[in-house]
Amino acid sequence: MAPASTDWITLSEAAEILASANVHFRPGTIGTWARTGRLQSIKLGGRRFVRRGEVRALVAPPRRVKASDIQAGLFEDLQG
Repeated sequence: MAPASTDWITLSEAAEILASANVHFRPGTIGTWARTGRLQSIKLGGRRFVRRGEVRALVAPPRRVKASDIQAGLFEDLQG
């Protein structure tokens, strides 16, 4: 298991993770999310760090559901 310190990444590293998924935000934007509580963060030595898992969750692929798995009659009210 990796040391716990690697779970916290810099805002620049967070921006790189997002950019690798073709989602582009400046580190300053990510810092705003951290300061406002949208992302969990800590501040050490004047630098802010966010959790790697939370950043990766921002670009997680959407969950797909098969049409056959949807509850029967769920969308009957929408049919005209």
